[in-house]
This record gives sequence, structure tokens and C-alpha cells, in this order.
Amino acid sequence: MRMPGRVYLVGAGPGDPDLLTVKASRLLASAEVVVYDRLVSDEILALVRDGATMIAVGKEPGRHPVPQDEINRILVAQARAGHMTVRLKGGDPFIFGRGSEEAAALAAAGLRCEVIPGITAAQGAAASTGIPLTHRGLASSVRFITGHCRADEPLAFDWPGLADAETTLVVYMGAATIGEVAAQLLAHGCAPRTPVLAISRATTTAERRLVSSLASIARDMIDARLDGPVLFIIGEVVRLHTRSEGCPALHAALAEIAAGHEGALHA
Repeated sequence: MRMPGRVYLVGAGPGDPDLLTVKASRLLASAEVVVYDRLVSDEILALVRDGATMIAVGKEPGRHPVPQDEINRILVAQARAGHMTVRLKGGDPFIFGRGSEEAAALAAAGLRCEVIPGITAAQGAAASTGIPLTHRGLASSVRFITGHCRADEPLAFDWPGLADAETTLVVYMGAATIGEVAAQLLAHGCAPRTPVLAISRATTTAERRLVSSLASIARDMIDARLDGPVLFIIGEVVRLHTRSEGCPALHAALAEIAAGHEGALHA
């Protein structure tokens, strides 16, 4: 009888295979079983060892063909069968990835589990666009939230805290609710011209970007038709975007913001 195998919860990063950790690449090259999400790119899946068993468990908005409880059961079953199993998740397993639930299920079954962190989407998008998540004089903190709540419940956040002008806000999985997010931030004191960047498929060849403002982002998203997954960066740091592609009126607004903070940039 084979000894129980180990499960590795591996972060696949934001999509570019060059952004995988060395350990993640090594595990993909030796895994017997890979249980992977929809957000894992084909380029990364191509790194999996020939002959490995591939199990797709990806979820889509409003459609979960493999519920989380079933994913947990698959991981437990593969480990009990003695297989060296990689649970491959987009971004980082412990940032909106439900990796902690899977780790808890494995621990409850008495099985070994190791977490391999990945570059989360916010970091990948920031590097790809040249937008720092923090910047002296513009943003002294950063907060990550998800725009998709459990069982499609209404968004319930500390909106006054999130509306802090010196905080960069990153919204994961927010394409369907960015209008609500923007309305709440505006209602709690954010300026309508606060810059917003929406980015889909960050760090990949299919990456697309939209530069907007809190007052306009909901409308602009309809016109842009970005395909998911879409991540939003909200705050003054967005005006440092390396390629502000948008309408002339928005360029003028961003230039006005930049002029107002010129001293802060050189403080």
C-alpha cells in the first residue's frame, strides 16, 4: 500500500509563465496529478510533466460546475491514493483563492499540505502598467477587496476607510459590481475624478487596459467590453500609468491631478 501523498497548493501567478516561482515550476515538472483552475493560462499548463493526470475544476461567475466541497474531496482522494498532487491556482492561493479552505480540509483528513505562494494579480497588474501600489506623497497604504461576495450577497465593506484618499484600493473580480463600488466610494467622500484603471488578463499577450475615473468607470466598462478576469486599481497612483490610453478629456483631468500633486511627487 502506498504511503499518502502530499498536496502542494501552488500559486500560478497572474498569467505570464515567466512569473512563476522556481519552486512552482519544479513541482509542475514532477507532479503526478494537477488540479487546476480556469484562470491558469495555457502557457503555464504546458509546463506540466507529460503523463500527469489533469483535473479541471475551474469556476466561472455564476457557474460552479465543481463545487468547493467536491474540490476538497478530490484533493483528499488523490493524496490518499499516494499521488504527488499540485493544486494549481491563479495568482496566490491565500489571496481570494480559497486555498485556506483546501488546506483546512487536508489537515482535517490528516494529510500533508504545503503552500507555494504566487504573485497575486494586483502585483502583476502594477508591474505591467507601471502603477506603484504605494508611492510617497500619493498612497501610504493599499487594500485588496473582492467585488464578488459569497452567495452573491451585497457588498459590505468599511466604505469610509476604503474612501481614504491616501489608500490605493484594488478590486478583484469586480467587473459586475464596479458601479456599486464606485457609487459607495463617491458617497463616502472620494472625488469623482479619482483615477481608475481596469485591466484584464494582466501580464499576458491578451492584456487590455482602460483608464477612467470613479465618476465614469461604470459607463466606460460597458463600452470597453473587457473580457474577464478584470482587476481594478483605484487611487491617485493610477495617474502614474505608463500608457494612459483614453479620451482627451480624461487626459486633461489626469494632467490637472498631476499638477496638483507635483510637489508631493518630489517630496
